[in-house]
Amino acid sequence: MKLNERSLAFYATCDSPADNTGFLYKRGERHTAYHRRWFVLKGNMLFYFEERESREPVGVIVLEGCTVELCESVEDFAFAIRFGGAKSRTYVLAAESQAAMESWVKSLSRASFDYLRVVVRELEKQLEDMRCGVAGGCRGCWVSPGSWKPKPLGPERCPELLPALPTIQPKENGCAVWNNVLGTDQPSDTSGCGGHDGEGNPRPPPLPPRRRASSSEAGGAGAAAVETPSTFCQLHQRYGQEVARLRQDWLERRRGPQ
Repeated sequence: MKLNERSLAFYATCDSPADNTGFLYKRGERHTAYHRRWFVLKGNMLFYFEERESREPVGVIVLEGCTVELCESVEDFAFAIRFGGAKSRTYVLAAESQAAMESWVKSLSRASFDYLRVVVRELEKQLEDMRCGVAGGCRGCWVSPGSWKPKPLGPERCPELLPALPTIQPKENGCAVWNNVLGTDQPSDTSGCGGHDGEGNPRPPPLPPRRRASSSEAGGAGAAAVETPSTFCQLHQRYGQEVARLRQDWLERRRGPQ
């Protein structure tokens, strides 16, 4: 990503949350005098302003490839940001209290991506150790994420050692059958009483007799079926004749006596 002064100034003063803010004393590069500056830490960038209300930062320190350590200085609570290399600059800063110095040293030490990379690797190792411990009870072995598979912890995970489940009874017309097994024919019970059969299964209760229609009901239903027109043409002819007759009567009344 390409950065310029405008984008850096916007990032330093935007509303994004900062990891740490506060006043620090910064030693000059050419002159050893300390100047009080307002520092803002965002990610791996440490911005410093002349005043807290300044709209643009004076400078920025990219915290990559550096170490943060305490140092001796004329100012109390001093610490240094050192970069590797012979010509690299060392930034010497001083806090206003012991608590502020410890807070800044901790925040700056954790700001680089190198530190985050180490933390992620350590967390991945701990996760794999936990998986290995759950799988086989060993805490010190390392298993790659792709080759790890859960192992059974006891006989309860083996299907051969599981107790046999009760057979689900079949259903007929949505109702469970009392004594019926798939693939077998059971003799019908002619005694008409309940109880249990030879295998201890409960017998079904006797079915109630079906109601048969009487001769009068059957005759009435048959007559109604005969008298009722069954087609649209018959209905149209029947009611059409009645409408025609009513229309003829209406016309004769309208004409009056001749």
